[in-house]
Amino acid sequence: MVKHINKDEFKKEVLEAEGVVVVDFYADWCGPCKMLAPILEEVQAEVNNAKIVKVNVDESTELAAQYGVQSIPTIKMFVNGEILHTSVGFQPKTALISMIEQVK
Repeated sequence: MVKHINKDEFKKEVLEAEGVVVVDFYADWCGPCKMLAPILEEVQAEVNNAKIVKVNVDESTELAAQYGVQSIPTIKMFVNGEILHTSVGFQPKTALISMIEQVK
């Protein structure tokens, strides 16, 4: 299950986490974000070498600004606390899995 986190949990869940963490910056009112949500759940269930978390940009505006999120959904892939990849907009399941597998 994809975990929803806020700015208080971000350091522990993303920056201090070992391995791959995929962060979905989203908003409840965003159509493409709603389309992406079930795909992220599927990817999380299928991929065992990555953790997926979601950050609501309306609730964590400081975090979104800190990471330069200007459009949503924005997906940032962190590996051992460092950003390795960023994508903006809806991503199909195959693209998400491919992105994760490239850093295995």
